[in-house]
Amino acid sequence: MSMLDTNSNLEQELQQVTQQARAACATNGDLSSECAAAWDAAEEIQAAISHRKGKQSAFDRYCEERPDALECRVYDV
Repeated sequence: MSMLDTNSNLEQELQQVTQQARAACATNGDLSSECAAAWDAAEEIQAAISHRKGKQSAFDRYCEERPDALECRVYDV
């Protein structure tokens, strides 16, 4: 699975969790623990998306696309 696919999956998951958070707040009230927990979950997914977009170097992308490349191999010593 490529990084783009992973980000796409996270974006879809964020949309679902956001809808669930809105429903939890509508059902239980904006000040409920259920509402807060649901928005916390959405915030964590958003942070994961931001983290993935900002942290990957060109070399990381190269190795992700070519895991068998000599320069991408990792050896345990």
